[in-house]
Amino acid sequence: MRPSHSCLAVFAGSKTRPRSAAWNALTEPQRRAREREGIGAWQSWSEQQRGAIIARGGPLGKTKRVDPQGPRDITNQLAAFTVVRGPSLDAAARMFGQHSHFTLFPGEAIEVMPIPPIPGA
Repeated sequence: MRPSHSCLAVFAGSKTRPRSAAWNALTEPQRRAREREGIGAWQSWSEQQRGAIIARGGPLGKTKRVDPQGPRDITNQLAAFTVVRGPSLDAAARMFGQHSHFTLFPGEAIEVMPIPPIPGA
């Protein structure tokens, strides 16, 4: 990866895994408190990484898959995204080490990938 290259971070989690089941087992007041704590931690992380964040991103909604047969509803594990800049892919990935996506929320992983330039552009 080139110095200061952009990376897409995709937050993933399955609604059928034990972490989601534990989240859904919380009472409504417990879940709301955990959400507030998680959002606060996410905002704190964003503030600490503000120099590296290119696009804050946000949560992802229901998905439509478009193929030659047209659009249709699908379910996937994608939950949110952000775009960051780092000196290397490893450095960009390390930014997410203790992210609230999986320390407080029921998310399972964050996938970080470089965004290379379009060939020939």
